[in-house]
Order: sequence, then C-alpha cells, then structure tokens
Amino acid sequence: METGKTSNKVAYAGILTAIAASICCITPVMALIAGTSGIASTFSWVEPFRPYLIGITILVLVFAWYQKLRPKTQEEIDCACEDDAKPSFWQSQSFLLIVTVFAGLMLAFPYYSNMFYAQPSKDIVYVSQSNIVKHTFNVEGMTCAGCEAHVESEVNKLGGILSVKASYEGANTVVEYDKTKTDFVAIRKAINSTGYKVIDGENKENE
Repeated sequence: METGKTSNKVAYAGILTAIAASICCITPVMALIAGTSGIASTFSWVEPFRPYLIGITILVLVFAWYQKLRPKTQEEIDCACEDDAKPSFWQSQSFLLIVTVFAGLMLAFPYYSNMFYAQPSKDIVYVSQSNIVKHTFNVEGMTCAGCEAHVESEVNKLGGILSVKASYEGANTVVEYDKTKTDFVAIRKAINSTGYKVIDGENKENE
C-alpha cells in the first residue's frame, strides 16, 4: 500500500507542476470568465521557467507510472497479503491515468487557449485610404497564443478597427484602423485593459 501512496503523492506533484507550467495562460482565461481581465498578465513572469516545469512534470509522471507498474518485491507482496482491504480508486491506475491526461491538457493549454476568446464578426466597410492608420503597439506581458487572442478580442470591440494582429513572439500588436472612428489612445486603453501593457512612449501614428 505504501507504494500506491507514494505514486499518488508523485501524481499530485505532477498536477501542480503542470498547472504551474501553464498558469501564465490559464490566468487570462480565468480573468476573462471572472470579468477581471486586468489581472491577465499576473503570472507572465512564469513563462521563462515553463520548459523546466514541463520537464519536471514529465519526470514526475514517469516516476509515478514506474512506481505503479514495476514488479512488486516479495516484501510488498507479503504486506499486501496481510492487508485484505481493496485498494481505493485514488490509488488505482485509472486515477493515475486521469491525472496524466489532465496534466497533458494543462501542458498543452497555451496551444488551444485562444479558442476561449470570441472574435466578433465585422461588417464590410468602405474607408477612405486617407483615413486609414496602421500602427504597431509594443506590448509587454504576452506569453502565448491565448494572450494574443485576448488582446485581439479586446481591440476588435472598438469601432473602426479594420484589422488587428497580436504577436507574443514579437511583443507587439499591429492595428489598422479608421482614424475618424477610433484613435491611438482608445486602442492603447483597450490593450492595457487586458493586463498586458503598451510601452509606446507616445502617439506615433503613421498617417
């Protein structure tokens, strides 16, 4: 029974490290659901440690499965014979499988988190070329595709937005808009409302 308890503790550790590895992308979604998007970038500092947390999660789960599947020693067999109680579900392979699947979903969360952000459909509009402005906003705090989708979703709520493309790798958001319907300040405010921060020092619209 001691082996089962050990593998359980290891499995729980695997869940925690898997959640920690993706918490920088889980937080924005939870903030969106809670309606407090300003805290979205709270755990963005975790991103540099993500590869290490993923590695720890994998090692922990591999060890848990090893503990569960390895041949029992004679001492463990004798001990099991003395204890007639049937192992609980929490000490079973089924539970460990559920933990492994959950950990996998958590580790992969950054790659599908963007599905939680609805992109509003836009009507086709005709804008005078002289009114079109394209500006690149430098943005701090984005760490995954979910962060990009979060920013794009907020900016698209503004009127006059023709296109918006956020990039966590480039740490920027490129917005094309009709200057008669919105402006630099409104777009910067929309981006900042997500919890990520525009670091442009001034309005440098390319008209």
